[in-house]
Amino acid sequence: MQPYDEAGVIIVNTCSVTAEADRAARAFIRRTHRVNPTARIVATGCYAQRAPQELAGMAGVAAVVGNSHKALTPEIALGLARALGPAAPSGNFVSAAALFASTGQAAIFTDERFAHSFLEEAQVAPGTQTRPNLKIQEGCGNRCSFCVIPQTRGSSRSLPATSVLKQVEGFVAAGGNELVLSGINLGRWGRDLSSGSGENAEGPRTFAELVRTILTKTALPRLRLSSVEPMDWDEELIALMAEYGGPARNLCPWHDRADSRTAPNRHGHRLARHAHLPLQSGSDAVLRRMHRRYRPWHYADKVNALKRAAGPDLTLGADVMVGFPGETDAEFEETLQFVRALPFGYLHLFPFSPRPGTSAWALHAADPVASEAVRERMDALRALSGEKSAAHRRQFVGRQLEAITLHTSDELAAAGKTSALSENFIPLDVEGIIEANRLVRVLVSAVEADALTADPVAENARIPAACAAC
Repeated sequence: MQPYDEAGVIIVNTCSVTAEADRAARAFIRRTHRVNPTARIVATGCYAQRAPQELAGMAGVAAVVGNSHKALTPEIALGLARALGPAAPSGNFVSAAALFASTGQAAIFTDERFAHSFLEEAQVAPGTQTRPNLKIQEGCGNRCSFCVIPQTRGSSRSLPATSVLKQVEGFVAAGGNELVLSGINLGRWGRDLSSGSGENAEGPRTFAELVRTILTKTALPRLRLSSVEPMDWDEELIALMAEYGGPARNLCPWHDRADSRTAPNRHGHRLARHAHLPLQSGSDAVLRRMHRRYRPWHYADKVNALKRAAGPDLTLGADVMVGFPGETDAEFEETLQFVRALPFGYLHLFPFSPRPGTSAWALHAADPVASEAVRERMDALRALSGEKSAAHRRQFVGRQLEAITLHTSDELAAAGKTSALSENFIPLDVEGIIEANRLVRVLVSAVEADALTADPVAENARIPAACAAC
């Protein structure tokens, strides 16, 4: 039995970044209605914002709540739930239940102002996710020609710095060791707060300033940055990678200092040596058609600066799109050669998916790339990605890495091993059973298909003998 088999109200959070995401959402709603035909379905998320009428016309859907009204979803669902019971519905959204009950038509809650969207949620803490994401930014104003996010998420909005710091401090107090800062366009955090009024009047105004504040004002052992656009890796943010994640911190990262908030702690690199820079294409012409705000040489300059700052152990990742409208064999070859030349540790690969309402929708109609060519190009990039990932991981055999233990699958635990993630974003299978959310140091012994095999390093073996201060 699925958890929604007997539910009275079912909330379906949808994605719309690709046509496949739309299809998956529709398929799930149809399956849910087939299994539980009396349930009232509330469709929310990006698909609900982009095309509410499409979802409203599906059987079983009682309300469509776009991202613009997402904060009100519980109240809307509660009104529908009350309508199922003997008591009369109450609250501000009786209309949703009344409309569906009387006409069978779904109520729609969307607008373009995003006045009821929100960022701050419950306090993040280590639990089901050992290393949870703290979303500090929403929306995007870049207007890339292929992207539907400006329509579905609105313009860039930032969680005030005071709220961010409160979340980080609460996470540390709950025993958290690694926190991931995330956002739709993370590097643009703070730009809507630059007026210096309200909660952020005295706080940081840029993303780099926020990162520095977290590292200097809190005792968070490790901070990781999720995807940051190439142009948002400015000099200050790259300098922070050198200061809190660079090679010099290997000299004695275990030696305690008087102020653990500002100095290296016993767990080494406080800013994870991991950078994900969306690339999309290595062809200048394709990047221009995409309306991306950098050229291939700009991207390469940022990568080289990050490698200098973090050292050779940096794990670099990227998103690459295949089959953008008009992409020729020669332009794809430019991407292939560009990827081959840079030290990527992994790639996220996507075929182009036309999205209604974007300028690339018309480009696709006029000059689509044949599906067979897309498949061949995806295969070529997958092979190259596999080669680069294996080469990156091989360099750590026989070396020690900092890591955090994760929740381990029953299958791996039965083999006497623990799942972990290295500070520089490499999956590990560590010998022995170790509870989740432990910062450990491991010695890598082998490269397997999906992870590095490693052994834990004993506590008394961690301190370098050459460190006079220790």
